[in-house]
Amino acid sequence: MAENSVQLEPSWKAVLGDEFEKPYFKALKVFLQSEKAAGHVVYPPGKLIFNAFDSTPFDKVKVVIIGQDPYHGPGQAMGLSFSVPDGVPSPPSLVNIYKEIYQDLGLPIPKTGNLTPWTQQGVLLLNAMLTVRANTAASHQNKGWEQFTDAAIHALNARRTGLVFLLWGAYAKKKGAFIDTQKHLVLASSHPSPLSAHTGWYGNHQFSQANAWLQEKGLGPVDWRI
Repeated sequence: MAENSVQLEPSWKAVLGDEFEKPYFKALKVFLQSEKAAGHVVYPPGKLIFNAFDSTPFDKVKVVIIGQDPYHGPGQAMGLSFSVPDGVPSPPSLVNIYKEIYQDLGLPIPKTGNLTPWTQQGVLLLNAMLTVRANTAASHQNKGWEQFTDAAIHALNARRTGLVFLLWGAYAKKKGAFIDTQKHLVLASSHPSPLSAHTGWYGNHQFSQANAWLQEKGLGPVDWRI
């Protein structure tokens, strides 16, 4: 992240630009600089930190999927929740997402874990934290990212109508607790992690429910094939 400016997709910059001047964000930048100065590897690469926003402009968002923090293994994080670059094996949670899509919609299990095609159709793949120290899950928790991503969700909730919010697991449910269910469709379930997938993830039919809602609102369905 540049020291004095943040590069962000213009429609999101218009919505979130004020956040960059707030004390919490300035402190977050100092923290990230200190991580680098201490020799820690931080994921994802700097140019991909805001990939979720850059890939799905504010006015194009139709579905929001909230993750927690980026993958912390080498080459995995790409700035999109649950997604990994082409050639990187799909992590267990993503494997279970694909299994549910197969059960729900009959779509084949993809050979890649790169979810970029979803983002191009209006699916915002937003992690609560946008960075992580290599090999250390949740290492950038409570450093300011949560406030920034809360601001993004608040803006979508207030300024848009008819969106679908997919809240998987306790963390996402808590983060999305304020979403106005009179304006938006909120679908909550257990997390697709192997630790919880058998307690309400499988059979949730959220992908077909999301598409039915979007069609009803005239926004057009998402093609969940990868």
